[in-house]
Amino acid sequence: MKKKILNYTLILAIVSLFTIVGYGQKTDTVIVDASKVNTKFLTPGTHRYLVYFKMGKDSSRTKYQLWSRTINFISYQDHDAISITQEWEDNNSIVHTAYSVVKGNDFTTLYHKTWWKRPVSFTFDFVKKQASLDDVSLSIKTDSVNINRLSAFEKASSQYFLNWHLDLEVFSLLPYKTGAIFKINFYDPGFRPPSSELYSVIGSDTLTGYNNEQIDCWLLQHGSLPENQEVYWISKKTREVLKLEQEFSGKFRYKIKLGFSD
Repeated sequence: MKKKILNYTLILAIVSLFTIVGYGQKTDTVIVDASKVNTKFLTPGTHRYLVYFKMGKDSSRTKYQLWSRTINFISYQDHDAISITQEWEDNNSIVHTAYSVVKGNDFTTLYHKTWWKRPVSFTFDFVKKQASLDDVSLSIKTDSVNINRLSAFEKASSQYFLNWHLDLEVFSLLPYKTGAIFKINFYDPGFRPPSSELYSVIGSDTLTGYNNEQIDCWLLQHGSLPENQEVYWISKKTREVLKLEQEFSGKFRYKIKLGFSD
């Protein structure tokens, strides 16, 4: 009996220890709405990322792509706006393009047009409330896939969301602090309806840049293992996403920001 009491006491002590540790890690959930984003951190110009996969942690790199993302401050329908032009290329061709226009103050999506090599082209005009596939309105499409696309677009049009296709730019806008958990209503036009996604600031790390520059970064995590986990390195000084490491089913995907653009 004495041995059982000692074991029970030990279990209680362990539980108490984990409880204390848990309480010691202060978190703060930030619901990201129009008042929480700050577009002043966006850097105009062309930014390029090297994207590749590794089929295992120590495997060779494969499936290379180069992503070019150009940010411009423009006027759109007489209002201050920001355009983001994307061009993704593999080793011998362009595989995807996207052109998005967002409000200059809160990053609300006004217009979004994408093209994929399949080929297929989507246009979503959130001002006119019109959506089309290959220049044919989704409102006259009768197949279930496009009915769902239109339904998702209509839901998104009635609420504040951030464009998931512009995630690398969105991450520059957030109010970072230790322990923050960002609840972001993300929507990628043409896909499923808006959904709340949690991104956690899990700490800091240092990347070494050119001339041995030490770049202090926030670590932003989305998802969890073993299914899918993303960790972003975001410069504390410029708020640019400098690196992504994504792990899923023992495989890895990386995005590395290049220092120069031609």
